Amino acid sequence: MSSILNQETEKEVVDNAEVLKEPLVVEEDDEVKIAVYIKDLHKSYGKKKVLKGLNLEVYPGELFGFIGKNGVGKSTTIDCMIGAKRFNSGEIVVGGYDIKREPIMAKYSYGYVASEPTCYDMMNGYDYLEFVASIYGLNETEFKRNYVYLCKRLQLNEDELGNSISGYSHGMKQKLCLIASLLHNPNIWILDEPTVGLDIMAQEELKKMMREYANHGKTVFVTSHNIELVSKICDRVAIVHDGVVKAVYDLNGDPNKRLQLSRLFIDTYGG
Repeated sequence: MSSILNQETEKEVVDNAEVLKEPLVVEEDDEVKIAVYIKDLHKSYGKKKVLKGLNLEVYPGELFGFIGKNGVGKSTTIDCMIGAKRFNSGEIVVGGYDIKREPIMAKYSYGYVASEPTCYDMMNGYDYLEFVASIYGLNETEFKRNYVYLCKRLQLNEDELGNSISGYSHGMKQKLCLIASLLHNPNIWILDEPTVGLDIMAQEELKKMMREYANHGKTVFVTSHNIELVSKICDRVAIVHDGVVKAVYDLNGDPNKRLQLSRLFIDTYGG
């Protein structure tokens, strides 16, 4: 970072590491047993059926991989999960909230990063992050603390955040979106191809952050075409084919599946 943090700010950065990793404290009766619950999800575009009764359960404290070939419904599933697209039938519960009946509360429970960086190009980076923080009701102290910590983790130069987003590289926009998704310390972190456009250093740091997030009781839901990445970092992996989940593999329960995941993926599609 181009500016040197003073001791007080550095203390906030250190303290914030615990804030971002600390699981939400809830009463036992209110504890969310399933972070993402999808039952019999159907979604069509005109006459084309994309999701054909997809079922899925993702639990708190796990790093979950969601993989499949292009066009099998991965991004459509996520769009339905986050309330960006309406679905024909089925049930989706995110963070304990039904996405249809309680959409606002469901959206407070997660942070989302799209496969392509999406932010307001007419704003500068700092104003954009401040705007996102205001949506989630963060006060100035919370925002500054989380923003400084996340910029340091992802090596995003704070001075550059004063420049217009329209001039950012793809990688900088991706880092900005990653930071925006975590400002409110969500219980569920949803990432669609998050490493695309990131340099090697940023990719390695992101992998560490995903693992840390899950290790501290949060849920990480990630899609990626990088099978090697998924096989290394995920606890469980679902393979999607023809609009449904064809198989779910427990990579911790059967470590051999980590080595076999590429073959299992190919076999799913008849390769």
